[in-house]
Amino acid sequence: MEKNYDNAAADIAFVRGELSKLVSDPELVAILGDEAVERMSKWDSIIANKMDQPFSLMVTGDFKRGKSTIINAILGRSIAPVNVAPETFTVNCISYGERPSVEAVLKNGKRVTLTPDDLSRDRLSDLMDFFPGELDFVDVRSDAPILKEIQIVDTPGLSDLDDLDKQVKDFLIKADALIYVASALSPFSESEQFFIAEHIVPQNFSKIFVLVNMIDAMDSMEDIEKVVGRIREICSQIIPNAEVYGISGIDEYRRKIGLNRPDIKGFQDYYENQFLKFELALSREIIVQKDTIRTQRVFSMLRLMLTDTLNRLNMISDMMKLDRENLDKLSVDFERECTTLAAALESQKPKIILSITEMMQEAEHWMYEFFTKLREDILACRTTAKDEDVERHFYSYLMDKVGEAYRKCLEIHHSRLNDVINDMAAELSRKLGIANLAGARISCSETVNVNTFVADKIREAASQGADREMGFPSTTIPFFKNILKKKQQSEIIDSALENYDDIRNNTIKDLKVCYKNLEEFAASQLDEIYRTQVEVGRETVAAAMEMAKSRKDSELLSRNLEKASEIVIGAVSVLKKY
Repeated sequence: MEKNYDNAAADIAFVRGELSKLVSDPELVAILGDEAVERMSKWDSIIANKMDQPFSLMVTGDFKRGKSTIINAILGRSIAPVNVAPETFTVNCISYGERPSVEAVLKNGKRVTLTPDDLSRDRLSDLMDFFPGELDFVDVRSDAPILKEIQIVDTPGLSDLDDLDKQVKDFLIKADALIYVASALSPFSESEQFFIAEHIVPQNFSKIFVLVNMIDAMDSMEDIEKVVGRIREICSQIIPNAEVYGISGIDEYRRKIGLNRPDIKGFQDYYENQFLKFELALSREIIVQKDTIRTQRVFSMLRLMLTDTLNRLNMISDMMKLDRENLDKLSVDFERECTTLAAALESQKPKIILSITEMMQEAEHWMYEFFTKLREDILACRTTAKDEDVERHFYSYLMDKVGEAYRKCLEIHHSRLNDVINDMAAELSRKLGIANLAGARISCSETVNVNTFVADKIREAASQGADREMGFPSTTIPFFKNILKKKQQSEIIDSALENYDDIRNNTIKDLKVCYKNLEEFAASQLDEIYRTQVEVGRETVAAAMEMAKSRKDSELLSRNLEKASEIVIGAVSVLKKY
């Protein structure tokens, strides 16, 4: 049954008004805590901005996936910076303007006028050192017709620069719809799947487009169908509302602006039709329905706010049911268990280190096998690849393959290590009695999210030996740059073979450094999880004991809890019709 949004604006205003009562009442603020109130205020600010700002279509994906080229193809003109190496390293908000312009928007509110040429990575990186403040995003204006309807947000490649990953995640919250760009040359790594599941799925986008770019690099229609089919299968498990299209961003861009479009393999009709289908769906399902989609996004955010608040109120209510005698006993038992578990945790660290050493040896074996096969593939290119294909795809293909193998080792072992530490964290929670104190009902943002914690440490370990611009083992970059300088087929392949041993040896060397770093990270990780669980337990016990001090305080608290719960439940009831 189709929902009626005629009264949506009034209902949104009512719910926001009810939530404002919670953050403006000192007694209720004291119950919820400053952190929860600050988070609610931040969400409300985002919602207020969302109602006033242009509809935002965000384009994201891993680095070197051709996101900027696809944006240029959608716009039908060259706006976003492109290069064979990763070029975009700022968030670029592209919106309508009768006169094209580019401005750097700083976090202090100041703006710096730029030129289109300043968007290149090297140029903008140099200019940022002279900005009178930290860069927030780049405001790009263009008169492309589609921008009268929506704003397009071009983002840096995920894992390209660690400090920008957070900025991309922040813009995800503000976005109304999403395009995720994958590569046919390296379809959906584990890190990409993790990012989608961990950061995109919770945003509850009504529609997500997954564009499988660089389809023109495939050798046969069978290969194309296999790659697109695999990504469709993965999407069906993670984001079932996604629509998947196999495209060539560069071919579509050339078509739009009237450049020569070589069709050596005869697949051009396929990816041209796929792009046209995508644009039709974008128009029909996003642009035409953008007001409804934005309203749904606001409702989704309000539900998250209400659920988070209600969970906190329920936790406090549960703690109030514990009497003082039981709390005293619980406190003593808790401290005794902490001492026992601390000793047990130390005894586990040598086992973790031994496991990581075995993983490192396994990864080294995998990488030698991989490079043996890679040499065969490079030699095969001498007789099968066309000049145009090599010039357009060989460099990206080679970097993708080496980078993917490098990351895959860490990702596979990350999964194993994650299981071990996840089990330890669950056991700590159980033995420290946190579940019994309603700690399991605290929102994930306030407790240890072990999956995110471990994944961040894995990426941090990988970055210890990685070039900050390329997301690659730093010692291999000079050899890849040697290859990049070549333009002809024979020169590119000969250069790849000449640099092959150095790339292999340095990649494996850097990989070993990563695993050594993981030993330290794993040990500190266990300590961090233990400390966090102990702190959560102690704070919960202390809060419960404070509430149980006097009956008068408990009665006042009960009245305030009831008042807060009535406000939240009333707001929830308004959203139920949507």
